[in-house]
Amino acid sequence: MEELTNNNFIDTLIRIFTYQFHIGQKVFTPLSILGLFLMFISVFVFAKKMRNFLVNTVLPKYGLDESVSYNIGTIFRYSFIVIGSTIVFQSSGLNLSSLQVLIGALGVGIGFGLQTIADNFISGIIILFDQPIKVGDMIEVDEVSGKVVEISARSSTILTNDNITIIVPNSQFISNKVINWSHNEKLVRLKIPIGVSYNEDPKEVRRITLDVVSQIDGILSNPDPDLIFTEWGDNSINFTLNIWTVKYYSRPGTLKSMILYELFERFNKEGISIPFPQRDLNMGTGWDVLKP
Repeated sequence: MEELTNNNFIDTLIRIFTYQFHIGQKVFTPLSILGLFLMFISVFVFAKKMRNFLVNTVLPKYGLDESVSYNIGTIFRYSFIVIGSTIVFQSSGLNLSSLQVLIGALGVGIGFGLQTIADNFISGIIILFDQPIKVGDMIEVDEVSGKVVEISARSSTILTNDNITIIVPNSQFISNKVINWSHNEKLVRLKIPIGVSYNEDPKEVRRITLDVVSQIDGILSNPDPDLIFTEWGDNSINFTLNIWTVKYYSRPGTLKSMILYELFERFNKEGISIPFPQRDLNMGTGWDVLKP
């Protein structure tokens, strides 16, 4: 009895997967549709693996920039998907003209429910060719700051200095203001405020500060670092230290911290005082007693 039940179940599965239906002039079965679906998945998976192989193995041998290699790999991936999908359609014998109704419905869907997805996809193509941002760039957009590590069809991946991954829709880079710290090159200038006591000689402060930064790895000597006298503050004379770096373009906070550590130690050694806000409070001796 149990064997008979198993045979009936198998026969039912066979009838389901071999059930024939027509799409246009072509006869299909659920099994052939499943095979077609697996072929499409294979195209997408193989395209991604080939893109990674090009970007990580082949193109670096030719000394290409990281962003250029990534763009070439992405164009190859999209091209492979289009060509592979076309071949799969043609090998299935499916007449694309029979899908006109489906394509029309998809167009309506894009106009309504899929509008945001289409916007992000088109923005991704614009980013790929116009390159307002590139893989490896240090950017700021919508209070998000970090390094671009991936640009996909729908969104881009930003890795912050806290090692937090943030997914940003591509349309944000087209419609919003974007600060790109390394758009032309990975050379950035940092401005670090410094304040010392009014008792100190500004020229001596400048000498000590420039001597300290000249010994810190990662700060360029050309363009030269400089200490600008900016103002007489309420509690201190204030300067701005201008330094240039390539090594720390994506980690400016790290370099700033290194400089402040070294300056604090050197100022203490040289007797340079760092002021802090002070207030004078005058206290009365008492209140006169009010007489009736």
